[in-house]
Amino acid sequence: MTLRLADIVSFLSAHMAVELVGDPEQVIDGLSTLEAATSAQLSFLSHPKYAAKLADSRAACVLVASSARDAAVARGSCLVVDDPYYAFALVTQLWKRSHRSAAAPHIHPSAVIDPSARIGDGVSIGAFTCIGPEAVIGHGAQIGAHCVIGYQAVIGDLTCLHPRVTVSDGCRVGQRCIVHSGAVIGADGFGFAPHEGRWIKIEQLGAVVVGDDVEIGANTCIDRGALQDTVLEDGVKLDNLVQIGHNVRIGKHSALAGCAGVAGSATIGAHCTVGGGAVVLGHLVLADHVHISAASVVTRSILKPGQYTGLFPIDDNVSWEKNAASLKQLHVLRERLKNAEKSLSRLQNNPEKS
Repeated sequence: MTLRLADIVSFLSAHMAVELVGDPEQVIDGLSTLEAATSAQLSFLSHPKYAAKLADSRAACVLVASSARDAAVARGSCLVVDDPYYAFALVTQLWKRSHRSAAAPHIHPSAVIDPSARIGDGVSIGAFTCIGPEAVIGHGAQIGAHCVIGYQAVIGDLTCLHPRVTVSDGCRVGQRCIVHSGAVIGADGFGFAPHEGRWIKIEQLGAVVVGDDVEIGANTCIDRGALQDTVLEDGVKLDNLVQIGHNVRIGKHSALAGCAGVAGSATIGAHCTVGGGAVVLGHLVLADHVHISAASVVTRSILKPGQYTGLFPIDDNVSWEKNAASLKQLHVLRERLKNAEKSLSRLQNNPEKS
């Protein structure tokens, strides 16, 4: 299956200004990188550091910024936009939508749906899925095989649950969300009270509320709140194998990479990023626009936007605390050492003044 450049321009024009240099009837049969693109594929140049690869690319057409327009025109056809990477992301959505199978909505006969559940129009439900009492499935939702939707759980319009997703009792997933296989939304939070050498379970009475346009990766777990709800606001993106503890709140359009973990009752602001394998400890607050580097451990609240990194070798706790305290003084010690070196150099160059 193919698209014409004219089709792509028409689609992008709804989102941004687009200049086409080339034949609008040019047929595109795929999307690829600059290096691998064939003479019938569309590619993109998103960063000036890759500009050297543009001239050698065989791509039929390349999405470029205005700063690369002349070089792109010298090579061949191009689409000139303000943000090529954003434009390419939109084209991938157009491509998938254009090439997706047009199967009609279907409820598999093996699915178990409680009579009190409400199923919207145009819903697809896969084999062996179980939908509990008073659950609500929004219009156009796609529920994959072997999913479990609990009592009074809500799935929003046009949301897609891939196979083997669990949305537990009382949890809500917004509109146009994507939840990948194996994700569990609404398992019990890790809450226990120590008593006489034993752990006594604290029942988790809250739920999970997921906003609109959220994507949740495979085998990610989002725990229900103990008393209040765990909340993911609109546009949040979670990678695979992310752990979100009970009562966590994540602000709009924040993104967490694979194997990140957020402990209970932490609050992450809007437009934040947390790198792969990083950990945010419980009850901490990250302000809007805070960015945590991969494998960092956030041990205190961060109330000022910026990039933060915290890597430190493991040690016994007493030694670690002493070393950490010394580490915080390294800048001061560095300046003192530089001043001492300057003084020593002056004395060596002018010994009569010593």
